[in-house]
Amino acid sequence: MAKAYKKQSLGRGLSAILENPDQDINSAHDSNADKLIGNIIDLPIDQIQRNPFQPRTNFEEKTIEELAESINELGIIQPITVRKTGFKSYQIISGERRFRAVSSLKIKSIPAYVRIANDQQSLEMALVENIQRENLDPIEIALCYQRLIDEVMLTQDQLSKRVGKKRSTISNYLRLLKLDPIIQTGIRDGFISMGHGRALASLDNQEDQLKIYKKILVDSLSVREAEKIISKKPKEEISKNNKELKSPFKNDLKKINNKLGLEVKISLKSNNKGSVSISFNDIKDYNKIIKILNSEK
Repeated sequence: MAKAYKKQSLGRGLSAILENPDQDINSAHDSNADKLIGNIIDLPIDQIQRNPFQPRTNFEEKTIEELAESINELGIIQPITVRKTGFKSYQIISGERRFRAVSSLKIKSIPAYVRIANDQQSLEMALVENIQRENLDPIEIALCYQRLIDEVMLTQDQLSKRVGKKRSTISNYLRLLKLDPIIQTGIRDGFISMGHGRALASLDNQEDQLKIYKKILVDSLSVREAEKIISKKPKEEISKNNKELKSPFKNDLKKINNKLGLEVKISLKSNNKGSVSISFNDIKDYNKIIKILNSEK
């Protein structure tokens, strides 16, 4: 079997570090840390654990088997990255597909780039590395972005710089998480595109999302066709709260809807207190609202 990766000879110094607990390295400041940290060495498979922070949730067995066949034939082309967690103990930061593939073969070790990292650093590295992959589905990417915001405490601006993406791109992915779980699954399984998902995410009501999602599937609608349906959504399909309104609010609501041609909601509390909200789809709709309001002065 031809191997694409040439094993590195451990040498007496590194061998002693790996085998002697008295010389174990726990930080980059320890003696001889430079011999281990930042280097690529062959590590035994049984000393490596999977990453509990792994952001990737969808590992296709078929692709793992294909990768295993390639490794068996050509060898391991790219080392995995691990962090040291203890004596003879390492945890994957990136490269879990390669690790799974190698684990299914009769290979006892795998080349690994060793790092020192805490839990948060490991999570961030795993998430950022995962986002750079080309075969992630949009929902996986959105979940990675959300985890970086929630768990690594990054703002969207910081996230934009960290992953090299425009903030608007990140926002578009995050909007997909507003979709009903059924629709998210549809995107992951390739039934609809991310463009369809972005259009559906403009609807706040998940029941409305599902109605149009089913129509997209049944009629094989393009993104453009779906957007037209959503923008022309009958204005009488208003919130349950609006349907239960009594006069004079119900009559006034109808007049406002007709005048603006947009969805208007009235939310009432006790003593007839409440709020009026107007939904618009783009800057053109917004300017239309402002123009009508100014004409009333």
